[in-house]
Amino acid sequence: MAAPRIYLYDSTLRDGQQTQGIDFSVGDKLAIARELDHLGIDYIEAGWPGANPTDDAVFAAAPTLQRARLVAFGMTRRPGRPAADDPGLARLLASQAPAICLVGKTWDFHVTVALRTTLDENLAMIEDSLAYCQAAGREVLFDAEHFFDGYKANPDYALACLEAARRGGARWLVLCDTNGGTLPHEVEQIVGAVAQHIPGDQLGIHCHNDTDNAVANSLAAVRAGARQVQGTLNGLGERCGNANLISLAPTLMLKLGYATGLDADDLAHLTHASHFVDERLNRTPNRHAPYVGENAFAHKGGLHVSAVEKDPRSYEHVAPEQVGNHRKILVSDQAGRANVLALLDEVGLALAADDPRVGQLVELVKARELEGYTYDGAEASFELLARGLLEGLPEYFVLDTYRVIDERRLTEGQLVTLSEATMKVRVGGRLHMTVAEGNGPVHALDLALRQALLAAYPALTELQLTDYKVRILESAAGTGAVTRVMLECSDASRRRWTTVGASSNVIEASWQALSDAIVYKLWHDAHARGRA
Repeated sequence: MAAPRIYLYDSTLRDGQQTQGIDFSVGDKLAIARELDHLGIDYIEAGWPGANPTDDAVFAAAPTLQRARLVAFGMTRRPGRPAADDPGLARLLASQAPAICLVGKTWDFHVTVALRTTLDENLAMIEDSLAYCQAAGREVLFDAEHFFDGYKANPDYALACLEAARRGGARWLVLCDTNGGTLPHEVEQIVGAVAQHIPGDQLGIHCHNDTDNAVANSLAAVRAGARQVQGTLNGLGERCGNANLISLAPTLMLKLGYATGLDADDLAHLTHASHFVDERLNRTPNRHAPYVGENAFAHKGGLHVSAVEKDPRSYEHVAPEQVGNHRKILVSDQAGRANVLALLDEVGLALAADDPRVGQLVELVKARELEGYTYDGAEASFELLARGLLEGLPEYFVLDTYRVIDERRLTEGQLVTLSEATMKVRVGGRLHMTVAEGNGPVHALDLALRQALLAAYPALTELQLTDYKVRILESAAGTGAVTRVMLECSDASRRRWTTVGASSNVIEASWQALSDAIVYKLWHDAHARGRA
C-alpha cells in the first residue's frame, strides 16, 4: 500500500517576513520562491497583495514555477459588504495567483471582540468569500485562525466555520494554532475529532512555536489525519516562529514513511536550501539546527567517534548525506586518537593508527587548549596545526612587527574613534610596510595585512570575515584574563571556515585567528589549482 501523501505548504515569504529584523526585498522573495520550487514544495505563499509594495511587485513579476503552486494570502470579506465589492478580495484576484488562501475567524471570542460582528455574519463572510474566489477559477484554501483556542471554547461554532468554508468550495481547511499555545496531545485529540466530520485529505495544520512544539504539533496533526502541513524554512515567523519545514520534511519522509513532493534527490538538497535562505538574509546558519546544522552530525567524545568510525548508525539517527549534510569530527581536550585519526583522514592526512605522530598531535591539542585555544569549532586552525606538524606549511608571509593605535577625536563636531595599524610583513623575501585605518583594531589589522599581500595573492579580495567572537577565559582575572577569539570566514567558492587565537591581549589573539584564516585560504586555493 502506498504511503499517504502529505502536501507541504511554505509561508516563509509571508509569515517568515514577520520575523523581527527580517525585511525581504522583491529579489529575495523571487529567489527564495525559485529555491522552494526546486526543492519540491507543493504550495508557496508569496505574500499579501495590497498589503505593501514589495508583495505587489512580487505578484506582478509572477515567478514561473515548475512544481509548486503560487498562493496569494488575504482575509475574508469585511462585515456587511458583499464579496464582489470587497477591495481586499479584488486585489487577491488581480494578483493572478492560481491559489488563494483566506484567513477567517473561528474563535467566537475573536468574532465578537476583534471583528465586532455576529457569529452568523462571520459564517457568511467565510462562505461568501471562498465561493467568490472559487467562482473566479482559483483553488481556495481556508486558514481557520485561532482554531484550537476556538474549539476549546466553543467546538460547535469552530466546526461550523469549517463547514461554511467547505460550502464555499475550500480545497483545504487549515487548522491554525495561531497563539502557539496548544500542546501535542491536544492537537492530536482535536484534529482527530475534526477528522470525524471532515476527511483528512482536506485538513491542514498551521502551527506557531510559542511553546517550542510547532514541529511536534504538526506531526501530531498528521498522525490524527491532516494531510497538509504549513510552515517556514528554518522556522522563521512572528514571535517564536512557525513550524520548521526543514525539520518536518525529513521527519515525515525518513521517520514516518510519508510521501511528499520531495524525492530522495530533493531531500539531499535540504541543507543547501536552509543555508540559501540564511545567506539571502545575511544570517549565520544555526549550527545546532536538526538535520542541516553544522553540528547535527558532529561527534566530539572519543567513545562516540570510535563507534561512529566502526558504524555511523551507532550515534547517527539518519545518514547525513540523505539531507545534504556531512559528518563532522571535533577535536578538543576530550578527544582521543579516534577523533584525531578521523579528522586527519577527512582533510587528506591519513595516518596509521599506531603512528607515533598521532599521539604527539593529541598531546599538542591538549596543551594548546590548556593555553586557551579550542579546536572544537575551529577546524581550520586544527588542520593548519596538523599540517604544520606532519608535513610543514609554506611560508606565505612572515610578520616582522605590527602596531595598533586607537584615537578618539572630534571630527566635524562628532566624536569618532578610529584605529590605525602599521605593519611590516615579508612576502617572498621582500619587506612591505603598510598603514591602514579601520573602524576597530581588527579591521585595521586586516586592511594593513591585505595591502601587503594582495599583489602576491589577489584572490584575497574575495575573503570575507563573516563572524567574530570574543570570549574571556578565567574571568576572575578581570581585564588581565586570557581572551579567545573565533573568526569565521567565507569566500567566493561558498566555503566557510573558522580559526582561533588565544592571548591575554585581545589584539594578539585576533591577529592569530586572522593570520590562520588567510593561510588556510591560500593553502586550499593553491591545492585546488593543483587538482584542477
